[in-house]
Amino acid sequence: MSKKHPIVAVTGSSGAGTTTVKRAFEHIFYRDGIKAAVIEGDSFHRYDRIEMKAEMARAAETHRNLSHFGPEANRFDLLEELFRNYGESGTGKQRYYIHSDSEADHHNARLGAQLKAGQFTPWEDLPEGTDVLFYEGLHGLVVTEEDNVAQHVDLGVGVVPIINLEWIQKIFRDNAERGYSAEAIVDTIMRRMPDYIRHVTPQFSLTDINFQRVATVDTSNPFIARDIPTPDESFVIIRFRDPERLQIDFPYLLAMINDSFMSRRNTMVVPGGKMGMAMEVILQPIIERMMDARKV
Repeated sequence: MSKKHPIVAVTGSSGAGTTTVKRAFEHIFYRDGIKAAVIEGDSFHRYDRIEMKAEMARAAETHRNLSHFGPEANRFDLLEELFRNYGESGTGKQRYYIHSDSEADHHNARLGAQLKAGQFTPWEDLPEGTDVLFYEGLHGLVVTEEDNVAQHVDLGVGVVPIINLEWIQKIFRDNAERGYSAEAIVDTIMRRMPDYIRHVTPQFSLTDINFQRVATVDTSNPFIARDIPTPDESFVIIRFRDPERLQIDFPYLLAMINDSFMSRRNTMVVPGGKMGMAMEVILQPIIERMMDARKV
């Protein structure tokens, strides 16, 4: 951990709501004039899109599990190296995983390259003079026998819907955006489950704050759901691991967020439609104190 070069890690699987918390941080950084080095977790995958398909085929032939949730498909060593270097000196290396043709066009124009969707950009130095490193992805607080990324994080935030809701969101997203069949999506969920249990779920015990969305409609069979529960059909459970260390002012938060309440001494519940607002109200004072600590 580092007061001079703090690291904020937002951890959650794709479609879990990490985009909402990323947007909340972007608003905070903009309002407070904070320059952030933004790191996407996908950039630390071990294989590009074509390589991953080939590796998955080889894994299937040998009855070996392989998924983006686990260490075999990622470079946890390089992620820990980046966090360590940034915490010590505010420097490090980054690259981008290109998700789409429009992203490829952007990076090709920037780099004078001819990269395609599914490939990585070359490694580059982080921008100079940043105030904070902001990571958003699957493994911001991952710990294995070989690597301990979590030890370098100053503020860890988990975003995790209850599992049936997460599956509904994945099924709808992969079908609408990628054209996958329901059978293929379920197969992916089953293949990833061992790595999800071993390497993703444990991170949520290490986070400083968890935002967990819980639906108020029936999600008991996510594989036949006809639509995704809306924010107004859900609550968000916000758990603080150590409220005293984060200086959480619960009376203030309860007054600011209508219809919120406490369910435990360290847990708030807010209406699902207030999730973005709650994130900004909670996180901005924490980030501002981190920035003040840099000046001491």
